Amino acid sequence: MLDRVRQFIEEKNLFSPTTDQLLVAVSGGIDSVALADVLHRLEVPFAIAHCHFGLRGEEADADEQFVRKLAKKYDVPYFAEFFQTKEFAAQEGISTQMAARALRYEWFERIRQTQQLSYIATAHHQRDAAETMLLNLTHGTGLAGLHGIQAKNGYVVRPFLGIGKEELFEYVMENRLVWREDASNDSTTYQRNRLRHDVLPVLRDINPNLDQTLEHTAERVGGAEEIVRRYVADTAAQAQKEEDEVIYFNIATLQATAAITLVLHELLRPFNFSFPVTKEIVAAFKATAGRRFESPTHTLVKDRNQLVITRRNLTRFGTYQLQAGQTKLLADGLHLTADLQEAEGFSVLRKKNEAALDADRLQFPLTVRRWQEGDWFMPIGMKGKKKISDFLIDQKVPLNLKDDVRVLVTADQRIAWVIGFRPDERYKVTEETRRVLVLRRL
Repeated sequence: MLDRVRQFIEEKNLFSPTTDQLLVAVSGGIDSVALADVLHRLEVPFAIAHCHFGLRGEEADADEQFVRKLAKKYDVPYFAEFFQTKEFAAQEGISTQMAARALRYEWFERIRQTQQLSYIATAHHQRDAAETMLLNLTHGTGLAGLHGIQAKNGYVVRPFLGIGKEELFEYVMENRLVWREDASNDSTTYQRNRLRHDVLPVLRDINPNLDQTLEHTAERVGGAEEIVRRYVADTAAQAQKEEDEVIYFNIATLQATAAITLVLHELLRPFNFSFPVTKEIVAAFKATAGRRFESPTHTLVKDRNQLVITRRNLTRFGTYQLQAGQTKLLADGLHLTADLQEAEGFSVLRKKNEAALDADRLQFPLTVRRWQEGDWFMPIGMKGKKKISDFLIDQKVPLNLKDDVRVLVTADQRIAWVIGFRPDERYKVTEETRRVLVLRRL
C-alpha cells in the first residue's frame, strides 16, 4: 500500500514528500491512524491536529489522550482544540455536523498558516468518495456534483483517495495498529450513515467493486463535463451572432446539434431562461413565426429561421444580474461583492449584510431587484413559506424604508436572499455543500 499511496501522491501532484510539511487531521479512528502511520513510513514531515468537539463526554476525552500519545510515538508536533460545538450550532442555527465541520476546518487552516505548514491532509478514501457522489445524486446535482471528493482542493490534500476501505483495513491489521472506535459512526440518524449502512450494502451486493466503479465514473463525468463545455462553445460560435445588442441564434444550426435542449439551455443561461422554458422554445421550432418567450430580463421571439433575443424594458427600479464568476455588482446604489469558496474550511457568517449560499443549488444568473407584492421565500431556520411583506413587518422595518428592500432572485425565480436581512432555507450551507457563494452588501 505504501507504493500505491506514493504513486497516487505523485500522479495527482498533491505535495512534495521531501519539502512540504503536512498538518494531518487525526481523530483517532482507523482511517486517520493509518494515514499518520503511512506518512511516517514514507518519511513525509508532518504534525498532528486533533479536534475535541465536546459531544461524547469521557469517550472524546479518551480519544484526545490517545491521539496525543500517537503524536509522541511518531515524535511530531501536536495540536489539539476543544470546541463548544453545540453552543456554536445553536448560535448559528445550523446542524451539529455542520458546526463541527466549520469549526475544524477554520482551525486547521489557522494552524497551517501560523505554523507555516504546506497542506492539511485528511484520510478520506475511495469509499468516502463513493458516499459523497451518491449523496450528491440523492439531493440532485449536475455533472460537477458527480465528481465526488477531490484529491487536492486548495490547501487540503487526500493521499488515501485512491485506496479502498478493505485495503486500508488490511494495512492496519498487518501492521498491528491500534485505533479508537466512534460509536456515532453506527448511528443512522445522519444521512451519510444511513447511506453507508442501509443503502450501500445493497449496491455492493449488486456490484462488489462499487467504490472503484464510482471512482472511474467520476473521472469519466469530469471528462464529459469538459466535452459538453467545449461542444456548447463550438455551437455558439456557429449558431450565435450579435448586432446592436440583439442576439440571434440560427435554428437550423441548433437543430443539427446533439441533445438540443441541453445545449440550448446552456446557450440561454446568460439571458436567464429556465430549463422548462427552454424545452418550450425547442418545441416551438416548427411552429409559425412570432412565438414569444419571456425571462426576467430578456424577450425571445421565434422568427422564421432564427431566435431573436432582446433585453426587456425593465421596471423603473431596475433589475440587475450577477453572472456566474462575477465578483462585483453595482445596482441602483446597491454594491454587492461575490466570493466563491470551497465549503471545507468555511466559517459561518454572522452579519446581516452577508449571506452564505450553497453555490451548486443556485441557478445563475442571479437577479437583484426590489421586492414586489406577492413575493415570498423560506427564511433560514423555517420550513414554511413567508410573504416578504409579512416578514418585513416582523422585522419592524419602517414603512418609508420597505420600498428600498431588495431581493436576490435565481434564474428559476426563487428568492435566495432578502438582502440585508436573511437568506432562504433552500440555499443554506449544509454538510453536503461543496462550494459556498459568499455575498456581501457594502
